[in-house]
Parts: sequence; C-alpha cells; structure tokens
Amino acid sequence: MSLMGLAQNLIILLSLFTTIQLTSSQPKTPPISPDANLCDGIFLSYTYSTGTKIKPNDTKSQPYRFESVITVLNNGRDELKSWQVFVGFAHKEILVSATNAILGDGSSLPVSVENGTTFAGYPAADLKSAIMTAGDVTQMEARVELVGTQFGVAPPNVPLPKNITLVNVGWSCPKATQRGKNALQVCCMPDPKNKTSPVGVKFLPRQKGDLTIMYDITRPYASSYWAQVTIENHNPLGRLDNWDLSFAWMKDEFIIQTKGAYPSIVDSSACIDGPQGKYYGGLDFSNVLSCARRPHIIDLPLTKYNDSNLGLKPYCCRNGTILPPSMDPTKSKSVFQMEVYKMPPDVNISAITPPQSWQIKGNLNPDYKCGPPVRVSASEFPDPSGLPSNRTAFASWQVVCNISQPAIPSCCVSFSSYLNDSIIPCKTCACGGCSSDRVDRTCSTTSPALLLPPQALLIPFENRTKMATKWAELKHRRVPNPLPCGDNCGVSINWHLATDYRGGWTARVTIFNWGGTNFADWFAAVELKNGAPGFEKAYSFNGTTVAVNGKNSTVLMEGLPGLNYLVGEVDGKNPSSDYRVPGKQQSVISFTKKLTPGINVGAGDGFPTKVFFNGQQCSLPSILPSNGHRGRVYTFLLIVLSFLSLLILWG
Repeated sequence: MSLMGLAQNLIILLSLFTTIQLTSSQPKTPPISPDANLCDGIFLSYTYSTGTKIKPNDTKSQPYRFESVITVLNNGRDELKSWQVFVGFAHKEILVSATNAILGDGSSLPVSVENGTTFAGYPAADLKSAIMTAGDVTQMEARVELVGTQFGVAPPNVPLPKNITLVNVGWSCPKATQRGKNALQVCCMPDPKNKTSPVGVKFLPRQKGDLTIMYDITRPYASSYWAQVTIENHNPLGRLDNWDLSFAWMKDEFIIQTKGAYPSIVDSSACIDGPQGKYYGGLDFSNVLSCARRPHIIDLPLTKYNDSNLGLKPYCCRNGTILPPSMDPTKSKSVFQMEVYKMPPDVNISAITPPQSWQIKGNLNPDYKCGPPVRVSASEFPDPSGLPSNRTAFASWQVVCNISQPAIPSCCVSFSSYLNDSIIPCKTCACGGCSSDRVDRTCSTTSPALLLPPQALLIPFENRTKMATKWAELKHRRVPNPLPCGDNCGVSINWHLATDYRGGWTARVTIFNWGGTNFADWFAAVELKNGAPGFEKAYSFNGTTVAVNGKNSTVLMEGLPGLNYLVGEVDGKNPSSDYRVPGKQQSVISFTKKLTPGINVGAGDGFPTKVFFNGQQCSLPSILPSNGHRGRVYTFLLIVLSFLSLLILWG
C-alpha cells in the first residue's frame, strides 16, 4: 500500500473516532415516563434533577440550588395551542432560568415564584398530536429545564411543588400525584363541557378578560412592519390612569417611530453598540425611538391629538386614561401604532415574532396580570378609503390581562353613623409605609387607630394627635404609647350612615384627596350585598348600579358634568397657621326598603363590604360603628317607658 493510501485510511479512522467521541459525549434526552403511555390527554410532570447547598451559610434559611424539568406531552387527539402550565412552588423559590418557556405574567428572570407561577410555551407555543405527526414526539412534547434557588430543603430531601396543572381553557386536571421521591405527575383530559381545538382549526378563539391587548400587524415588509396596539378595558370597575405599557423583544427588534403613543425613554444607544448597528449600517439611528429590549410606551397628552407626526389617531392622546365601559364606552380603550425593524434571520415578509412578557400599570389603579400573546384570527378594520368594506390585519395576537388587587392599597375607608358620635378611622398603616425601624420607634404599627370626633376627618393625620387623644380621654378610652401610626393613604373615603327609617335609609359619602395628584373623571364604587338593589339616587354624584361578576350588588358613583375633577391637597388660607386642605367631593345617596325586605341597616347591611376608588380596592375598617352612647340612651328611655306603662296598667 502506498503512503498516500495509508494517509487516507488514517484520516478515515481519525474521523470515525472523532465522530464516535462526539456522539457519545452529547447529553441524552431524559426518557419519557412509563406513566405517560397510560394518559390519553395532556401528560404533565415535574421532575427534580439535582440540588446543592450554596452560600451564604444560614441556619435559619439556608439557600440551595435546584434543577428541575417540566414535561408537557400531548397524547390527545387534537393540537394543544398556546400551552400554559401552573407550578405551585412551595419553598420560597427564586427562578433564575427556564428554557423553552416564558413566565405567563410577563415577569423577567430572576424572579420570586414562591406563590407559584404559570409557564407559557416559547418559542414553540403549540403542541401537535400524534395523529397529526405520525407519533413524532419532538412535535408533541415540550421540556422546560429550570434552574433556581430554594430555601430550607437540604439534599437528599426533595423540594417538590404542591401541585402542577394545565391552565388552558377546556381541560380538567385532577390533583397531581407523587411518583417516587422526585416527581409529580398528572394526566389532564378534555372537559366535556368545553370544546378543544379540533384538527384543522388554525387559531384559538379570542378570550375574555378584564383588559385585552391586541397586537395587529397592519403593514408587513421584508425587514420591518407596522403594528397597531389596542388596549381595551372590559371590567365595569377597571381603570388605568397614565398607563405604562411594556413588553420584551425576543429577536433584537427595535422601534423606529410611533403614532398615538411614545416611549417613556428615547434612546438608540443599544442599537449602535449592538448587532442592529452592524446590520443597518446606513440607517440614521438618531431618528430611532427605542432600542431597549423592554421598552415602556406611554400615552400622549391631549395637546398632541392633532399633531400630524404623532397624533391624528382615534382613541389616542388622553394622558393615559382608560375608563370603565360602564362610565364611557368611547373612553374605554387606547390605540397606537409603531414601526418595528427586524433582524436576521427574520428579514422576510412572513417572519414576525410578537413581543412577549407584556405588562401594564397605572397610577393608583389596580394591578393587572397579563398572559402571553396568543395567535388569533386576523382583526378587521374599516377600509380607510371610506368604502363599505373591511380590511384584515396580516396577523393578530391577543394578550389577556386580569385584575389582581395590590397587596398594599392606596386608598382607605372610615365608617361613621348617626347612632354613634365617634368616627372609626382608616386602619393603622392601611396603605403601608410602616416597615422602617424609624417608624417603629416613633409610632406603633400594631395598635388600632384611635376613634375620632367628626371634625377630625377634615384635618391631616399629622395634625390630629391632640384632637384624637383628648377625644379618647373624654370617652374614657386607653391612649397607647407610642400612638398608632397613620394610614398613609393618598385617598380616603368616609361612609356615614345618615338615617334609617321605615321606608328607606340614606348614607353620606365623602371622598378626600390627601395627595398631590388631581383626579379627572374619578369614580368610586361600593359593594352593598343586601342594600344595593334598593338604591334610588345620588344627589350630588352620578350614581347607578352595575353588575359585577353577575351580581347586581355594586353602586357606581362619579362626578357630575363639570364637577368630575377631584383636586389634590392644598395649603390653607394662612399656611403658617392653617392646616392643609384636602380635595373633597361629597354626596348623600338614598335607598328604599321596598326591594330589600328584612334588611338590617344599622347592624351591618347599611355599610359596604367593598369600596373601590378608580378601580383599586380600598382598605376597610375591621369593625362597624355600634349604637354607642346614643344607643344606650335610647335603650334606657325604652326601659323607662316600658316601666311607666306597666305602672299605669297595674294602677
């Protein structure tokens, strides 16, 4: 054999050896659980892989690294679109990374998931069935590898979650069962009351929610596209003021221009220093609005509505205010457009990836938790030419957001009654602000708030001390030392039970604005479980009953035309001596007893069980006004009259 032939054989042997080595060193895909073969629906499993102790050393709450795998396998007949799985973490977990999924509420990693979290498939959101793929498991299955930190569960013990379940509508899951030491498993089956997406259905139906966001592609090009974003409120008590919308680009996209809204920070430096600057070398990046991976978009002021460059879009330019449809349907949504530039390999007209991890928030409004964008049927818009026809979007995605009231509210409620001359004030630390050591040293965060005389409601908390302590002494009540901390709320609402008679009853509602923010088009709502059906009239407000969650037990109140502006706190006439004066709106509201037989107004039916201001649920007192001194006088008089009557009868 020649030297040339030996060299060729040697090269072949070396190549074969290298191939064998590379193949054997590649990680193996974990095998599918045998129990999966027994499931004819969606098989879910959470498998704990490994864990190690990490720094710092802490005997009370030791941190440990954990690695786990979530498996979602479609063994059903139909395609599972936009899969979402909830994992009920139970060991103060902090999630650091997750493959093949994003968090359903839009949170960015790392994030605390100690109360559980929902995972949504990304980039592959849909799982095909075995029927559609001839049993190709790679198209039927999603595996999410998790890395994070948990506290308190030392190896070899296993920190399993409390539960794992499928969130998708139309599926029913029993409680997950533990398999061995390190796995939870469950088989979810189609709910017979709902229909899953059959074979051939291209998109999921649009879902209902407190607030929806549509991401419609209106003009696609090879390297860019125009998108229209529609934010629409569907909750009768939902609201946003100065809305701030954010999302995360997944493929280095950037915003070059907008109409109807604007980025809160205009900055193109990330593009210049990143791959965008290299690919679009001839682009003038001084005109680019945002290269942030997570841009924040805000509404335009009213003055920009007729701006030919930024405005002239229906439903834009309202300072970020979105009202409930029960107040004004024409002001219950906002719309804006943006031009987005794409990056390779997606520089073709059909390659469009919507942004993920959507979040929206407002000022003194409820919190909203948003799900992932879900592909839906294309939206239709009126033809701009004025012809009686509609044009469809190139592609449409829907984001569904639901209200999640914040743990710490921004408003509170005080109660009072004609039966008692003391005011039950807002709770101590009702709106937070009492967590620092300095606060603990100057006031008590646990002592209940002192009852107040009626005139104290108009005075800022910091100026009520002398009045409150004197009132407590007059009523022979104990004065704690240190005194209770304030409520720290920007808005407070007093509900005063004014009268109670045979045919009806009345209450007086007073709204105080102790902050510096003025509220245009404000609204308040009260839930009266037994009293709302008898609502008659609000004398200085616009008032009406609204159905919430199918129950007609809520009264919605807003300012009359020209009086719907709640100003902030201002200085008194003489700032050196006068107290600061809160903004105030007040009305008496009346109720009839014809429609509420058996109602007991003074015992509790005349006081709200929930109160909302601009959509946010307010903190309520934990007690109701009693009959108090006046009630005791009335009782004594009744006893005396009864005794006199008996004397007359005996005489």
